[in-house]
Amino acid sequence: MEQNICCNACGRELQMQQGILREDALVVKKSWGFFSRKDLEVHEFVLCEACYDHMVSGFQKPVSVLPKIEVLDGE
Repeated sequence: MEQNICCNACGRELQMQQGILREDALVVKKSWGFFSRKDLEVHEFVLCEACYDHMVSGFQKPVSVLPKIEVLDGE
């Protein structure tokens, strides 16, 4: 059974084919700890590339962009 993955910002369903995500997305998973108002909660969200671009365009300090030299599993 294929799992649908949707962008949390725009709600668009990301393209899947035979259980494989056919477009890239940003997946954020944060385990909040002490000294936050979200102690012991885990938050997770997905952003499509367009929503990621929109979000970072509003940052006061630009995102660091580095070239990727090697492509390894899990990185």
